Amino acid sequence: MEIYQIYSMTSAVLFVIGMGGVFMSKHFIKKIIATIIMGGGVFLAFVSFAQRDALSFADPVPHALVITGIVVAVASAAFALALARRIFQLTGEESFTNDK
Repeated sequence: MEIYQIYSMTSAVLFVIGMGGVFMSKHFIKKIIATIIMGGGVFLAFVSFAQRDALSFADPVPHALVITGIVVAVASAAFALALARRIFQLTGEESFTNDK
């Protein structure tokens, strides 16, 4: 089994775990962490697809996209955590509720 196949399978597993966390959890922080895990799976998929074959160099464009994506993901995660904290301060709620 080649290394890119292991990376591809691992990225799929990370994405599915993150998606399960997004859909199954009601807690704000758990949803944010699950979204970060999903993003890690996508980044790992980009890196695994960058390798063309065993003898040639990896394509640098997906690596540059991943580095940029990590910066954007960190910024958006910090913003989401700040929003979750503010929602908790204003409402006292830690999760989504279906009160109508």
